[in-house]
Amino acid sequence: MTLYSFEDKYRRLKQELLIGILLVVGVFLIGTFWYRFVEQWTWLDAAYMTTITLTTVGFGEIQPLDERSRLFTMGLILTGVITIGYIVNRVTEAIIQGYFQDGLRTRQEKRLIEKLTDHYILCGYGRTARHVALEFEAEKIPFIVIELQSEQVEAAKQKGYIAIQGDATLDALLIQAKIEQAVCLVSALPSDAENLYTVLSAKTLNPKIRAIARASTEEAVQKLQRAGADAVVSPYITGGRRLAAAALRPQVMDFVDGILTGTDRAFYMEEFLLDPDVCPCVGQPLRDARLRLQTGALVLAIRRADGHLIAGPTGDTILMAGDLLICMGTAEQLRTLNRLLGPIRPSSLRMPKH
Repeated sequence: MTLYSFEDKYRRLKQELLIGILLVVGVFLIGTFWYRFVEQWTWLDAAYMTTITLTTVGFGEIQPLDERSRLFTMGLILTGVITIGYIVNRVTEAIIQGYFQDGLRTRQEKRLIEKLTDHYILCGYGRTARHVALEFEAEKIPFIVIELQSEQVEAAKQKGYIAIQGDATLDALLIQAKIEQAVCLVSALPSDAENLYTVLSAKTLNPKIRAIARASTEEAVQKLQRAGADAVVSPYITGGRRLAAAALRPQVMDFVDGILTGTDRAFYMEEFLLDPDVCPCVGQPLRDARLRLQTGALVLAIRRADGHLIAGPTGDTILMAGDLLICMGTAEQLRTLNRLLGPIRPSSLRMPKH
């Protein structure tokens, strides 16, 4: 049962129960007023007679009734049986269909969503997106899935992921996924048009978010880039390149795959943004920073703030504010490097502990 369909059914059930309760209260008041003003009984006797009549407990009349009041009492009994039976039917349906259990699960999911911050949003849960979710899970990254198909949403929930059902191209769904507090959005929807709309909506709601999109064609890649996507991945183009690389340089591909994916890795790759407010190494040559000596991690490349990439930096390379260091090492080496360079984001390092 998905979040939205459940909420709709739960809302309908609550409305029906409320209507039933109001009907019971209304019938009770009608019966009480009848016995009070028509039969001239006391308020207590009138309420008591109405109660035992509606509940059909089988007690006798408090005081003798004339033919008119007996006919009224018969109608009161029938009305009470029908109304109370309606409420019992609704409650039974809620128990059988698991509304109470699903209601508890839905409230827990809402609380988890409310607590999300600096998280990732994964739009779609198809074949491609499922592998993305597995990598996020392996990296201990908090993320939420937005998927339109109820079966896919249920599959994501069975994996223990936070998932909501709906159209990711709609602003309301992205807001529900707390896009204002998210750091990255991955759009892996089936069509290029959907991915394009999702990126546009995401960048409008949160211009600082990093948007990554899936594309089927080279033309879609260009359009998504113009729409503001920070990175566009085409499974066909990338897959072809990786097939060629695996054929020409198999050992290199095995090594790269071993440090980029999976949960049983010995080495990891991570990026570190140099913040001059917290990083003591800004302005120093790489040699003087002694990052390799102090941590054991290797600086593979440096991307300057203007986008220029320095591959294999030498000891004379100056570390500048806004540089993005791409490093490789064990989980413990990268954690040590993170402490040395200063925190860069609340998610910080995501490698599993050993």
